[in-house]
Amino acid sequence: MQTFVERILILAKTYPSPSAKYVETSCVAGINEHGQLRRLYPVPFRLIEESKQFKKWQWITARVRKSNDDHRPESHRLMVDTIESGTDPLSTKNNWEARWQWINMIPVSPNFSEIEARRLAFGESLAILRPKRILRLDIKPARNADWTDEEKAKLMQAQMQGNLFDTMEIEREIRLLKKIPHDFYYVYVCDSAGGEVEEQHKIVDWEAGALYWRCRSSHGKNWEQPFRAKLEADLLGKDLMFLMGNIHRFQDQWLIVSLIYPPKQKPFDSPQTSLF
Repeated sequence: MQTFVERILILAKTYPSPSAKYVETSCVAGINEHGQLRRLYPVPFRLIEESKQFKKWQWITARVRKSNDDHRPESHRLMVDTIESGTDPLSTKNNWEARWQWINMIPVSPNFSEIEARRLAFGESLAILRPKRILRLDIKPARNADWTDEEKAKLMQAQMQGNLFDTMEIEREIRLLKKIPHDFYYVYVCDSAGGEVEEQHKIVDWEAGALYWRCRSSHGKNWEQPFRAKLEADLLGKDLMFLMGNIHRFQDQWLIVSLIYPPKQKPFDSPQTSLF
């Protein structure tokens, strides 16, 4: 299949979560210069990690091709050795002016039903949702506190697609990649034709995972209070949106793959810094 070079603004990097059968290992997603959403794979852990290689809101240039085993329109195979980055992430100055330019190119849905309707009609598998309000953050124990042998095997398999990566390197990365022993869910309300509807979706944004480990490092067993302060209290004053992505083998199941949180559009707002 023909390959081509694209410039893509990264909007999502998820924390690997192979615990459920056939769930994708991770999601890296963005928007190209024509306003088209892209899901990119395979992406090794060393490129997903927050501090390495590329970040959310950073432009990369890479050679890609349409996936031949994932027919969702946004899914593209990434030639990892062609990735070029180097520019800083888009600025948050002037109320996210530089970032809004690209957010505005993506339809923003007021409820989850609209996203699911577009999936059924057009096959769309990435979408932005603006909840009416957040009810709470649910924190639940993960099924296993550490990677199981089965999960490690799935991680290995996903990372070895195309034989792009050295086996010993992948094994080393898996050892360094700590599993988060909790699952995080936003419970939120949206308006619909029949009135308000309550929804719940799991958060798999890498930033949320990195925040968890920072709170654990700084507060030990009392990590939950500062974690909630960021994801509940701090976000109440933001124009919080979810970049939603569905699961390849179970396309009616959706995850929050990225949190997008510009300041609310008010006059004389001061520039905002990253929550994380």
